[in-house]
Amino acid sequence: MKAPQPEMTGGHPAPQGDTDDTLDDKFDDEDYPAYSMGRAADMLGVTPAFLRSLDANQLIVPQRSPGGHRRYSRYQLRLAQRARDLVDEGTALESACRIIILEDQLAEARRINAQLRQERPPRQDPHR
Repeated sequence: MKAPQPEMTGGHPAPQGDTDDTLDDKFDDEDYPAYSMGRAADMLGVTPAFLRSLDANQLIVPQRSPGGHRRYSRYQLRLAQRARDLVDEGTALESACRIIILEDQLAEARRINAQLRQERPPRQDPHR
């Protein structure tokens, strides 16, 4: 869902130096927009219109190639697959997108809460 800056790759500075290192980083980067709309639709067994509807419902916002074509990351494809699964089970597309967005927000809130609990010093009992 996040779009890397031109000089960034997946939210991290683009590596300098050897081209092979850069290629390896792209293969490992969940947010690298490696898949065209046609390839993404084929992989998921959906139509390009389905992918456009996920964009319209703000579940996934694909990056654009210099020519304006939609490009999808592995992370976005996983979200699209979750949406397809919910729709296949009878959930309305708009509802499926909202459910996935809320699930991801809850997971992020829980991750932050756990991190803050680890960083917080133990509380002193005021009744001692």
